[in-house]
Amino acid sequence: MERTCGNGTLRAADAGRKVTLIGWTAKRRNLGSLVFIDLRDRSGIVQVTCDENTAEQVKDVRNEYILQVTGTVQMRKDANPKMATGEIEVLAENVKIINRAETVPINISDSTDTNEDTRLKYRYLDLRRPVLQNNMILRHKVCMIARNVLDGEGFVEVETPILARSTPEGARDYLVPSRIYNGKFWALPQSPQIYKQLLMIAGMEKYFQIARCFRDEDLRADRQPEFTQIDIEMSFADEDTIFGVVENLMKEIFRGIRGYKLEDHFLRIPYEECMARFGTDKPDLRFGNEIEDITDLFADTEFQVFRAAADQGGEIGALKFSNTADKYSRKGLDKLQDFVKHGFKCKALAYLKMDKGVLSGSVAKPLSEEEKAAVIERLSMQDNDLVLLIADKKSIVRQALGALRVRIAHEQNLIPAGENYRFLWVTDFPMFEYSEEENRWVASHHPFTAPKEEDIDKLFSDPGNVSSRAYDLVLNGYELLSGSIRIHDQDLQEKVFEAIGLTMEQAKERFGFFLEAFRYGTPPHGGVGIGLERLIMVLAGTENIRDVVAFPTTNSSLDLMSDAPNFVDQQQLDVLGIEIADKDKQ
Repeated sequence: MERTCGNGTLRAADAGRKVTLIGWTAKRRNLGSLVFIDLRDRSGIVQVTCDENTAEQVKDVRNEYILQVTGTVQMRKDANPKMATGEIEVLAENVKIINRAETVPINISDSTDTNEDTRLKYRYLDLRRPVLQNNMILRHKVCMIARNVLDGEGFVEVETPILARSTPEGARDYLVPSRIYNGKFWALPQSPQIYKQLLMIAGMEKYFQIARCFRDEDLRADRQPEFTQIDIEMSFADEDTIFGVVENLMKEIFRGIRGYKLEDHFLRIPYEECMARFGTDKPDLRFGNEIEDITDLFADTEFQVFRAAADQGGEIGALKFSNTADKYSRKGLDKLQDFVKHGFKCKALAYLKMDKGVLSGSVAKPLSEEEKAAVIERLSMQDNDLVLLIADKKSIVRQALGALRVRIAHEQNLIPAGENYRFLWVTDFPMFEYSEEENRWVASHHPFTAPKEEDIDKLFSDPGNVSSRAYDLVLNGYELLSGSIRIHDQDLQEKVFEAIGLTMEQAKERFGFFLEAFRYGTPPHGGVGIGLERLIMVLAGTENIRDVVAFPTTNSSLDLMSDAPNFVDQQQLDVLGIEIADKDKQ
């Protein structure tokens, strides 16, 4: 089918050129003697003008009809600066209807007002919107840059299995029943973790894969049940080596996609310091307003709320927002109070305001003049400053103030507009976290993460204070990447399994083939998994992960378009040897 160029590629320099275009009718305007059609294809939209010679050919045309138009490019009398092709139009000489369309159930435009569930049900129509098509193209370009950069650094792309053994240590697996071996199950991989480590044992040295991963977990705005990682693993590499590879990759992606020059080396902050300063392990560094620990200012206080927190090993934390006090009335402060009480189980949120050098607020009266003066000095308070304070357990103080920091930054527009990308390596994560549900220590990252060498002797005596060689890369408040240096010593791997309550028999049952491989010369190695969707979200400037996935699910993990998951017939279940316990649910 003849087509000379993309509709969105035409410009003023093409005036006088005869072209043949194909596309969907985005809009039709009938002005009597003239009919204007906005013709859309993947490259963009161009205005087609039909005069008395061709108006009859388009009299029945409606939105989403596919047309083939032959005509001449000419300059528009009324240029439209909002369109890339706004200086020109195509004067139609012949219009052919390629296919007709019924009235579509959604508004196909970037400014659509159709609700998200309807758009997900008709996702193939929603994907005609230029903004979503551009996101898909953006995703493609990022993948191509990643492949080229990693290939240039000697990495080899290797595909690992999608059907694998279930290793239930972390998030829940999606299980796939075996027809041949009734009663046995495959699992869809949560990541290629074990396979990529086996590739290092196999001597591949540098591996990468743009890998599909699956996790049966509760969803959030930035997660889907299936997702994609740019997965990387290296032998004979330490943190500095791996960080260098990732930083170079990010520089090339942001230069190639946005023309944006990143800093030479990304900032690094240990986990404990990150939590103390920002209350989260994925802080947004585009604005300040860090948490201040002011517990020491109240060592001898008579204010019992603060005294109790200090005496019980808690913390008194503060956030200062300059020139903000007049923007929060009592009603607004009450909303912040409810936010931390209900979201983080805080006892209370206190506040102080500065006016003409004098402090007022919910805790101004019970504090001594010396204590108020110390707060003013420590926080460098000025008139119209607002300080929010929480006295509670250290973890509650940090998490609540960290969340308030982000909320107020959005409410008060503290985050600079435009392209502004702040990367951060968060290092030295805790090796273990205690699971109340399982009544044991579990791996914070995964059980193949190496502990810091100086903390190995605390694996059994003090597991809560063992730091690992795990690291995250954070970008503008999103965890973009997670990775670690892996354990390569068989004896150490056995100790880590023991520390999380796995006997060697249990470990061999779950990871036997992997542990067997350790006996044959395992190189030191480490790697990362970069969340492709989150990276594209930031580059695309959206906060909705569904905007960068071709066929996403809802927050409740439903595919509204294909009505999945769904029931299967009894014959399929019989072949698999599966019986549904609650027949009423079918």
